[in-house]
Amino acid sequence: MVEGNYEKVLEKIAKSAGLEKEEIERRVEAKRAKLSGLISKEGAAQVVAAELGISFDDEKLKIDELLPGMRKVNVVGKVINLFPVRTFTTKKGDEGKVANLFIADETSNIKVVLWDTNHIELIEKSEVVINKVIEISNASMRDNEIHLGSFSEFKLSDEVLDNVKTERVVKEKDISDFRIGDNSSVRAFIVQAFEPRFFNVCPECKKKANQEANGFVCGEHGKVVPEKRALINIVLDDGTESIRSVLFHETLPKIGITELDNAERLVNQREDLLGKEMVFSGNVRNNKFFNNPEFIINEVKEINLDELLGKLESK
Repeated sequence: MVEGNYEKVLEKIAKSAGLEKEEIERRVEAKRAKLSGLISKEGAAQVVAAELGISFDDEKLKIDELLPGMRKVNVVGKVINLFPVRTFTTKKGDEGKVANLFIADETSNIKVVLWDTNHIELIEKSEVVINKVIEISNASMRDNEIHLGSFSEFKLSDEVLDNVKTERVVKEKDISDFRIGDNSSVRAFIVQAFEPRFFNVCPECKKKANQEANGFVCGEHGKVVPEKRALINIVLDDGTESIRSVLFHETLPKIGITELDNAERLVNQREDLLGKEMVFSGNVRNNKFFNNPEFIINEVKEINLDELLGKLESK
């Protein structure tokens, strides 16, 4: 697990402005307070930087220095994952293409989204492949992704990047600072727990199996004997805000849900969850039904008091 890029950005602003990092942090918090907390710490840091006459435009940044909302982003990274090019139809009926890839440097990794056909063609022609180093210029940050349009530049680079960070980057954040697309970790309380929902999955690929007249069918493996799975929705609160969250089958034992088939025990176990404080890690996505952020939890840990004390002492 790594810390978010916020601290490094504070240091960068402080160095450019000739001020102490603590002074920049004070100005950021004052800016957030003035806006009633409606802006993230990263967003407030950008405003403070602009007020100090500091611009990151045309500066080549490391991946962990990128912030949501940045414009004219310039970065170099090694391709560590590449997805098939997708076609789509616009509202006007035109056909378009989009390509997604992940790049990494020694500080972090990030998703890159290509919309321009000239950029996408480099992937289609296999000029840009996994382990190639690419240079990106004049891109923009949307949430925690780099997006390139027709005015952006996307090309192969001669730079050599060896020790790049390929593991998933998880940032410790307050819930109030969660943004769609974040891989985040938060220490929070469970303040609500709902009835579990059950569904069936294919035993081979673990994808949802649909019930038909002759039994359950997987889109990839045909007729199958399904495995029963469960999920539970909970609400987490860390004192800054609350968020609706989802715990899937594999993570339920980690919070004490072990007897899904025993209704009476399940009720007791759900009640025992309320008020429990733990460290939750996962991905923030948009719930299309409710049209609000939702936290998909993939890891749950007990609070390590020694680690917590160490962090408090280092502040």
